[in-house]
Amino acid sequence: MKLKTRILNLMGKADYIPLDTAHLIDALGLKKKDRRDLNFEITRLLGKGDIVRIKRDCYCIPQDADLITGKIMFRQTGSAILIAEETSEHEKILIAAEDTGIAMHGDHVVVRLYSHQEIRQQKRSNFRKKPFPGRKSDEPSGKVIRILERARTTLTGSLQKSKLFYFVIPDDPRIINDIYVQDPAKSKLKPRPSIGDKVIVKLHDWTQRHINPEGRIIERLGRTYEPRAELKAIFHKFKLETEFPQSVLDEATAIGTTVKAKDRENRLDLRSIPTFTIDPDDAKDFDDALSVEVLDKKEYRIGIHIADVSAYVQPDSALDKEAHKRGNSTYLVGTVIPMLPKVLSNGLCSLKEGEDRLTKTVLLTFSKDKKIINVEFANSVIRSSKRLTYHQAYAFLKEDDIEKIKDLPLPPAHQTGSTGRALKTLSNRELNDLKKWVRALWTFASKLRQDRLQKGSLDLDMPETKIFVDKEGYADRLERIEQDESHQLIEEFMLIANEIVAKELKNARMPCVYRVHDKPDDQKLQELREFLHTSGVKVGDLSNRKEVVRLLKIIKTHPQGHLLKIQFLRSLKRACYRSTPDGHYGLHKQNYTHFTSPIRRYSDLITHRVFATFLTKVHNHPPVVGTSLNYKAARIRSLGEHLSLTEQNSTEAERESVKIKLLEFFERELQKPQKTKFPAIITDVRNHGFFIELVESMAFGMVHVSTLKGDLYRFDHATNSLIGRRSRKSYGVGKKIIVVTERVDRFKRQIDFRIVN
Repeated sequence: MKLKTRILNLMGKADYIPLDTAHLIDALGLKKKDRRDLNFEITRLLGKGDIVRIKRDCYCIPQDADLITGKIMFRQTGSAILIAEETSEHEKILIAAEDTGIAMHGDHVVVRLYSHQEIRQQKRSNFRKKPFPGRKSDEPSGKVIRILERARTTLTGSLQKSKLFYFVIPDDPRIINDIYVQDPAKSKLKPRPSIGDKVIVKLHDWTQRHINPEGRIIERLGRTYEPRAELKAIFHKFKLETEFPQSVLDEATAIGTTVKAKDRENRLDLRSIPTFTIDPDDAKDFDDALSVEVLDKKEYRIGIHIADVSAYVQPDSALDKEAHKRGNSTYLVGTVIPMLPKVLSNGLCSLKEGEDRLTKTVLLTFSKDKKIINVEFANSVIRSSKRLTYHQAYAFLKEDDIEKIKDLPLPPAHQTGSTGRALKTLSNRELNDLKKWVRALWTFASKLRQDRLQKGSLDLDMPETKIFVDKEGYADRLERIEQDESHQLIEEFMLIANEIVAKELKNARMPCVYRVHDKPDDQKLQELREFLHTSGVKVGDLSNRKEVVRLLKIIKTHPQGHLLKIQFLRSLKRACYRSTPDGHYGLHKQNYTHFTSPIRRYSDLITHRVFATFLTKVHNHPPVVGTSLNYKAARIRSLGEHLSLTEQNSTEAERESVKIKLLEFFERELQKPQKTKFPAIITDVRNHGFFIELVESMAFGMVHVSTLKGDLYRFDHATNSLIGRRSRKSYGVGKKIIVVTERVDRFKRQIDFRIVN
């Protein structure tokens, strides 16, 4: 048994009394010569927070000393929540602003829990502000007593100056302390930072709470709020590499830019089959394509074709190591940090219109009553007939007049990896063929969707706000993107391909990375149920899937539907990658993997390699140029953990990008001589104003009560609305209004609006 395990087992015993190192040697049956190894393990366990040091240099499990370790997450108010380690009986600990010590957002810390008596004394005290008014009596609180590990050693922010000193205001509003820095005139950086610049600061040790942290400027990113400077700040914060090592670029370049004759050997040639892609306007790469064939007996064969990245990226090559390190592409507003160099991601691997491309294919044969009657697999070569946008595909589904479809514009060239041919350059025959194929695909996709939802798959489709940028990188336009039939068409075929491949690989007992979404905790669902009740939504036991399906139907037509759905999603667990097919709660599928996006996800590249082995060993397909690989189970477990972390990092970076660009967009609105009027809906009302959601863009903001002119408005608890004392005009949840931008606070990340007639 490992020494670490022996230490934790000893300290976990009910009769264990905290011991110092000397007594631990005896208790563990070690010899004096083992003291060095013991000290090493003790130091490691202390660093991870698995054990703590208490008085007289004794050690114990944190819970035994009313200590909890975890990650501290700040609010803008200065208070915080400790997300406790999995071993703790408490999920989160409340921490008042005055109890955060010298912790910063994201730090790994030790917190001492307050006893019930101490909490009662705090409530009675006239000198201490209640840290969390209205909190539940059983919610624990505590105080930070030690920093185990800093979340960051550097941060980005805006350089400013007071009368006496220079300081940097952190970009993250949850870091509530300004950072003191030396006079930039003394800096050796070129160009020297000046007031108003976006900079990177290296933090010095911070040991005294009553003194602001200090640091040193190590890089100038540009002027604060310039698009390029803001992007660089995100790159730094989330450790996103924008450049590839030269060895990776050299390997990618050596592959070439076209599919060669030898590459097509032993592949099913599907180039003559009608095939096309459907993607967003600003898609940089094209992972997937669909094809349609009409067979005898009114049967259809639908091809799901996925870019065969494994044909080019060899295991343990420089390309592979870099792709593994990145884990996935990261899609920020207006730009992408690709997993693979652009010569591959936007070039040879991307299923561009009119180009031969290598693919992995799942062929589904549907009967005339829309049931899948046969499944085939292939290494293949295809040629996409047309690159369609979602807008164009939707028009083919809904519009009968070909002339109107012709008028649809191409996506802007600076926003996409390939525009494809303009529809107006296609013949009427080509356009009519596209319309026929798209409608045929939707016939089968809609049946797949209907069957999936009837079996209990959750309808989690939500509109999203798409932010488009101009050529200079500034937020230029907001668009509400609905998950309409054109999106659902693609989604259903990708879902069924992922499920089928997962089942096949599991049945063949081949280690694979599965996409897993665990069931939500009952406590989280109960908290959600209570929250919904405050919004007038009454539901039963949410551990019953039928009740969850009913809830989602209610939310669809609720005035606060978007907010309630976000709250619902927050109650669910985060999907992750795992070596075991533990099921997908949201999709209600037992077997699920990621197979359909290997250009942008390393998990899919792994699946393709395993799938290639499956084709040769199980289906006796001839080997092709590329890679088939049998992974060990332990390797898959490690990969799953790594890829879950890289995905989470990218998701947070993408959210940060959206927040910044929304603020930028509305700040530019303030500068317009004629302000844009936005339809909005009230989603929540407080005594100081009400929160709103813009109808078209779904952006959130607030209308402050001080901007309501011509009357004095008071909050009415009975109706949860603001009511004018003289006019009796009311503003309540669900009311539709028209607003213009009033104020934008970039530091607090807040947008205020005011009502216009």
